[in-house]
Amino acid sequence: MNAKDWNWTLDRQIASNPDVCPDVIRPLLEALEQFQWNQDDRFAIRMAVEEALMNAIKHGNESNPDKPVHVVLKFSDIQFYGKITDQGVGFDPDCVRDPTTDENVDKACGRGVMLIKNFVDEVTYNATGNEVEMIKQRSSNAQTN
Repeated sequence: MNAKDWNWTLDRQIASNPDVCPDVIRPLLEALEQFQWNQDDRFAIRMAVEEALMNAIKHGNESNPDKPVHVVLKFSDIQFYGKITDQGVGFDPDCVRDPTTDENVDKACGRGVMLIKNFVDEVTYNATGNEVEMIKQRSSNAQTN
């Protein structure tokens, strides 16, 4: 897509502090609502972005205030795109344990990766594993509540 195709964009560096996440999420949700994205899509995007931000802050940057998180969020009439990049060493998403199996159900790790995959249509990680890209297609038949 060309830059002119996006209805809304955000491109910023944020501190590795969970308290700044609402400063990213709030304007995104307000813009999605303004452009009449339905409630289910807004919820899914919110959950995926929150999980990606928290993973970048806590796991990637280890909450180090000297390591920023780069956030790119945008959407058009038909899709949402997000890219979250941390300054950490990365990880291999294929090696994350399935948190729904009996042996992992009580463990905290892996839930964020699973949630992101379940809330958006496409998830890709760079080769290092310190950058996640997410795409969600806009639902065509849902209400805009």
